[in-house]
Amino acid sequence: MAGPSMPQPLLAALLLLGLLLLVHVPYAAPQSFIGINYGDIADNLPPPASTARLLKSTTIGKVRLYRTDPAVVAAFAGTSISLLLGAANADIPSFASSPSAAAAWVAAHLPSSSSPAVNGISVGNEVLYSGDAALISQLVPALQNIYDALPANSGIKVSTVNAMDVLASSDPPSSGAFKPELSAALDPLLAFLSKTGSPFLVNPYPYFAYQDDPRPDTLAFCLFQPNAGRPDAGSGLTYTSMFDAQVDAVRAALDAKGYKDVEVVVAETGWPHRGGADEAGASVENARAFVSNLVSHLRSMVGTPRMPGKSVDTYLFAVYDEDLKPGKASEKSFGLFQTTLTETYPTGLMRNGTAGLAPAPAPTLRPASPPPAIPQVTPVQPQPSASAAATAPPRHARSAAESPRAVPALHVFACFLFMSLLI
Repeated sequence: MAGPSMPQPLLAALLLLGLLLLVHVPYAAPQSFIGINYGDIADNLPPPASTARLLKSTTIGKVRLYRTDPAVVAAFAGTSISLLLGAANADIPSFASSPSAAAAWVAAHLPSSSSPAVNGISVGNEVLYSGDAALISQLVPALQNIYDALPANSGIKVSTVNAMDVLASSDPPSSGAFKPELSAALDPLLAFLSKTGSPFLVNPYPYFAYQDDPRPDTLAFCLFQPNAGRPDAGSGLTYTSMFDAQVDAVRAALDAKGYKDVEVVVAETGWPHRGGADEAGASVENARAFVSNLVSHLRSMVGTPRMPGKSVDTYLFAVYDEDLKPGKASEKSFGLFQTTLTETYPTGLMRNGTAGLAPAPAPTLRPASPPPAIPQVTPVQPQPSASAAATAPPRHARSAAESPRAVPALHVFACFLFMSLLI
């Protein structure tokens, strides 16, 4: 015999409460496919312990280090954040020529305990793009010696970071192919990655693609904003974001080489929140749109058109601005967070729905001469060319990935409605 049915108002209230909780509660657990780069070319950074505390308050699950400072590594103990350790280009010759030098580096930099966890070691940054033939020839021997020095069954991957410039073709994505002149260096590198189960690390930057083609429709494509999409006749797929197109071009290049088993990992991607007058699109609004929409895209687990159903592991660039970096104003202005431990703009990464943590202790300044001040200039949006779309893309609306500020009020309202219907 069937029991009494639930009153429709009560059922509606329960459904509303569940929907609000599902949609508006911030992500609480760290997500392994979202990482961030921790650069240190600056004289005003908070102590490593403060940075570790900041990142622990986010859903970031991985941190990439360019220089493996033992003090920085130790700061992440107990945070549940895993590390991608970095060895510099200058270390490559000694690693390549001396297995004992590689073993000494591993012994000095790998944590002695299981915390923090280390997921990989990146040996060198954009070495194939350096043009240094001697360094390039030493890369794979260096990787091999570091790999051989690791503890047995450590599961730590060993790779190197590559620029998008290793591709001879990337548009459309299905035409992705490596530069033939890099074959002598790439073929042994890819063989090593396949043999060891290590990923191909690459730095796709939609921002630089927009710099090359500063039209409104390109900006929308780069920022994950509504756009008409770009069909790829070679694969029959349609792309609605530059990020997916760049990642899939790398995937196509690997597939063409016969390395379908080598995973693609995004070692860097980001958007500057400030730039000079000649740097179109470098603004807080665009940086916020790119990062928050990318985070939302990764969380959707949609993947890319060529690799659906799984988000590519992605390291955002970067934790802080780096005021001592050479180059244009934008090069110093990729920080998602301020040195006061607050967000530069809403990113959707904070667990608690706030904009950051309490101020950090005053940093100890390095004895370095600061670079000349660069005036902050709001870049002017370039006018579209005759071939550009007639209308500009819609301005960025608040992303579903951004940390909701109205969560408490929505929860109180839902609970009040629920209780009132029970009375």
